Order: sequence, then structure tokens, then C-alpha cells
Amino acid sequence: MATYNTEIHTGGGGWQQDEPLSVSISNRGDVVPGDGKPAEGTTVTWSSPSAGNGSVTFFDDGNRFEGTTQYPGEGPVGYRGTLAD
Repeated sequence: MATYNTEIHTGGGGWQQDEPLSVSISNRGDVVPGDGKPAEGTTVTWSSPSAGNGSVTFFDDGNRFEGTTQYPGEGPVGYRGTLAD
């Protein structure tokens, strides 16, 4: 599992701090290892009625990601994160 400090980018608001994102895919250990971070180039996509939709791609040896997210009832926004210490 890996946890990232995240930010969202709204049209006129610039980058704003968002909640941390923890990524864990337990049945596919090669995607996100239980004791590590995703490999560079890995893309993770999700869809949930309560959490919304998102798609991110990992860069810099899994230390950061970039992508988009869309919360329920809202439009899509830019989404990025850096590995938490």
C-alpha cells in the first residue's frame, strides 16, 4: 500500500489541498505491492457511487501521480499527488 498527499485543480481556483489517497490492490500484487508503491507508468482507475471516479498514472518511480477525478455531483478536476513520508 502507498499513501499520497493530494491536490485538486479547479478551473479558477488553482491547486488546492485534498485528502490523502491510499492505494492498495491486494489481489494483484504486481500492480500495487502490499509493502510498496506502484511502478512508474502504472495507471489506476476507480469508480464508486460515494467516492466518484478517477484515473491516475504514476511517475518518478511511483513517487508521484497525475490524473483526473470527479466527485459525485461535480465536474472533473485535475488530480495529483506525491508519496507521503
